[in-house]
Formats: sequence, C-alpha cells, structure tokens
Amino acid sequence: MSNVEAESVELRCGASVDDRRESKVPQIEVLTPREVPLGGPRAMTVRRTLPQRARTLIGAWCFADHYGPDDVAETGGMDVAPHPHTGLQTVSWLFSGEIEHRDSLGSHALVRPGELNLMTGGHGISHSEVSTPGTTVLHGVQLWVALPAEHRLTERDFQHYVPEPVRLDGAEVRVFLGSLAGHDSPVRTFTPLLGAEIVLEPGATVTLGVDPAFEHGLLVDHGRVGMAGTLLDAAELGYAATGSDSLTLVNESQERARTVLLGGTPFDEEIVMWWNFIGRSHEDIVRAREDWENSSDRFGVVEGYPGDRLPAPALPNAVIMPRRNPPRR
Repeated sequence: MSNVEAESVELRCGASVDDRRESKVPQIEVLTPREVPLGGPRAMTVRRTLPQRARTLIGAWCFADHYGPDDVAETGGMDVAPHPHTGLQTVSWLFSGEIEHRDSLGSHALVRPGELNLMTGGHGISHSEVSTPGTTVLHGVQLWVALPAEHRLTERDFQHYVPEPVRLDGAEVRVFLGSLAGHDSPVRTFTPLLGAEIVLEPGATVTLGVDPAFEHGLLVDHGRVGMAGTLLDAAELGYAATGSDSLTLVNESQERARTVLLGGTPFDEEIVMWWNFIGRSHEDIVRAREDWENSSDRFGVVEGYPGDRLPAPALPNAVIMPRRNPPRR
C-alpha cells in the first residue's frame, strides 16, 4: 500500500540503545492510532499506529496501517495506482476481502485472508493494489519493514505464503513471519522478525513463549485484550520492550478477539523515511523521488493497471531532521 497522504511527513528514525534488563512482566506502552484517508472524496480511511511521535519502530517494523471492516459499496474499496518503494519490504495481511497485486517484477497475485504477500523493494520496485469486484467487505493490515543497510539495495522480490493455523488451548495462531508456538515461517526476512495473527476465544488466557531479545507490538483488530496486564481496545497497539521470555494475552470480552503480534530485535540503524521511500540520508530520498518522477528503470513498469501511476508529492523545503524512539528504561 502506498502512503498517499497529501502532505507526506518526513522522518529520520533510529532505535535507541537497549539495556536488555531482565523483566518477568513487561511494561506495556499503549499506542493509539490516527486516521488517514486514502484517496478522494469516498476515501477509505486507515488507522495508523506506526510511525508516530511516541514510537517510530518496533524491531524493523516501521509502518502499520489497520483498515476496515469497510463496506466497499460505500467506500469504493481500495484502488492504489502504481507507486514506488525503496529500502523496505511490504507485508499485506487480510481478514476479509481480496486485493489484486501487480508489480514491476511481473508478479500478479491475489491477497486473500490468511495469506501473506511480502514484496521486497530494495533498490526499487513499483506496484498497484486494487480490491477485486467480488469484495464486499475489506478488512486487514498493511505493514512495512525497514531493510538494514547491508541489504537496503537488494534486488526486488515477491513472496507468497499460506501459514497453517496452529491451535492452542484458547487460541488459534497463524505465523506468517518468524517463529511462534512451535511454528516456523519459511519466508525470508533480512532482520530477525515475528509476525502472527492470534485469535483468542471468549475469556481465554494464553501465555506464549517469545524471544527475550525481541521487542513486541500487539495490534488489536477487534475485542478487548489484556497484554501483560494492560488492557488494549480495538485499533490500539501495545508495545513491550525486550527482556521477557513470555507474553500473556487475555481476552476480556465474551466474543472472539483478533490481534496481530509483531516483533523483532531492536533496529539500531538511523533511517530516513519519506512518502514510500526509506533511505539513509536526505539525498537518498531526493534521488529516489527524481528517479520516480523521471520514469527511471530503477522502479520498472507495472503492467495491467488501467490508469496512471501516482506522482510523488513535493519534497519539504528543508533537510530532513532526525527523529528517534524514546530511550528505553
């Protein structure tokens, strides 16, 4: 998905140094979303929890949009024209509906509920995303992962994976990246990561073994969920720092609750993120924008989309300034 805000905010982000202190019960920071419209007068609205002033990264996860359930008859669904990416991977995960993906690698795939589509931008890629005619309700998350310096210019790539559900006492887990609940995803990432959908039965309490070197974020899709004793409402994201080898989730409602758990080792590189680009300097962003506006071969061509590609917004009239996560305590 593109970041199609009318005035794209420039970010220079860097994770702070982790003190790695042991803690049996992690302290949870609650991140609330802001609403961002995508498109025109019938725009689909997404709820964005990353990046924000309180936190810019969780592991290498640097962008999280949560949308729906949207009645496509009212919103018009998703129609994101071809747009570029550099220095990141996009992760598409649906709860309902269907999205047609086309990219400049030549990939033509459908995003369906419970199926992972992961696209690597690296040096440069472009893609389009359109909800299919048969979609009546669109509902899911769109996530970005920052690539580390040694891999940020890697070749473009596309991976599709359908994880098998892992059934626990009181929960069902689908691990689309990394390892959890005895299940390993085969999908390649460039830093240690975790991504999983967790559905909790009414009133269920589930304790998951997690990597203490990871920081974690739990995004609640629907329901009210306790994360290590802190209550999260729908659309909120709970953040837990490194140091704990288990995470307890409690469904405080009398209906099934759905969440997405993200994790990874702290990303200690400074990055610059603007529009759909991630680089290491203001000059990287300027160059990527010029390449896109000049139709450079860097981003290739998306075949089959019935319309024009997205133009890049104007750059800010200033050098991008640093912005970091708060120090860990």
